[in-house]
Formats: sequence, C-alpha cells, structure tokens
Amino acid sequence: MAKAAKKSARGRKQDRARVAGGQKYEVAYEAKKTGRSAAAVKKAVKKVGNSRKKVEKRLGR
Repeated sequence: MAKAAKKSARGRKQDRARVAGGQKYEVAYEAKKTGRSAAAVKKAVKKVGNSRKKVEKRLGR
C-alpha cells in the first residue's frame, strides 16, 4: 500500500498572506479588522494588489 502524503501548512500560510477581493467573507473580515468599509477594502485590493500587508498599509492600519 502507498504511504499517505504528509500535509504541510505551507499553502495555508501563503493563503493567509493574501486578501481575496472577490470573496465577500474575506472583504468583510478585513473591513471589520481595519474599521473601514467593504468598498474601501475592495478599492485598496484593486489599487495595491492582494497582499494583506499592502492592503492594510493602504487602509491606514
């Protein structure tokens, strides 16, 4: 029988470093976290890309 592949957290960590501008729950989470509107978060993602650090910096957190 084949050995089961070991699961790593690499993909999960990379995913947390990004903001999916098209996912309502991610936009809502970031909006609540930064105290800004969902529209402001979407605009920031469009302007600076989907890096969570850059988006939060843009939103003034």
